[in-house]
Amino acid sequence: MPTKVVVFSDFICPFCYIGMRTLRGLQPEFGFEIQWRGFQIHPEWPAEGVPAERYYRTMSEERRQSAWQMIESMAAEAGLQMRPPSVLANSYAALAAQEFAVEQGRGDAFEERVYRAYFRDQANIGDRSLLLELAREVGLDASALQTALAEDRYAMRIKNTALAAHQRGISGVPTFIIGDYPIVGAQSAEVMRQVLEQAAQIGAK
Repeated sequence: MPTKVVVFSDFICPFCYIGMRTLRGLQPEFGFEIQWRGFQIHPEWPAEGVPAERYYRTMSEERRQSAWQMIESMAAEAGLQMRPPSVLANSYAALAAQEFAVEQGRGDAFEERVYRAYFRDQANIGDRSLLLELAREVGLDASALQTALAEDRYAMRIKNTALAAHQRGISGVPTFIIGDYPIVGAQSAEVMRQVLEQAAQIGAK
C-alpha cells in the first residue's frame, strides 16, 4: 500500500509553497497519495487583508530583508521564484476555493496557481473575484465556485480541519504527516526522502 501524506497547509505561508513543491517533486519516486488539509493560521486578519508595510512596521527593514533572502534561497532550491506579498491576505476564501478544486479533480493546478498569484504576482488571494479568475485559468467552473463560496459550503470542513490539527498538537504550517511521522516546516528533499523511505519500509512489513 502506498504511503499516505497528509499536509496541513495555508496559502499565505511561504514555507507551505516551498514544502509542497518539494514534496510533489518526490511523488513520482515514491508514488504516495497526498491528502491536503487547509488550515487557516490567521483567521483574525480582515477579509480585505492587511498591508504588509503596516503589519511589519515593528520589524526593522534589515530583518525583513534577511528573512526574505532566506525564503528566496529555499525557494530557488525548490525551483521557485518568490517575492514578498504586498498584502497579507485572509486566506479563508482561497482555502474554501481549494476544497472545491480538489472535489473537481483540479486541486493540484489550482493550488499552484493560487500560490503563484500570491508569492509571485503579489495579488490579494482574499479577493473572491481574483479566485474566480484563477479558477477559470485552470479549467474550473467559475460560476459553480462562486455559488459554493456564496453558500459558504466548506465552512464546516475548514473548521473540522482546524479542530483535527489542534487535536494532533499541530499549531503551525506546513505540517506533513508521512505515515506516522510528522514533519514541521519546509524541509530539504533529502530529509523528506529519508522519512518517506522509513515510512515505506514500515509499511512493507
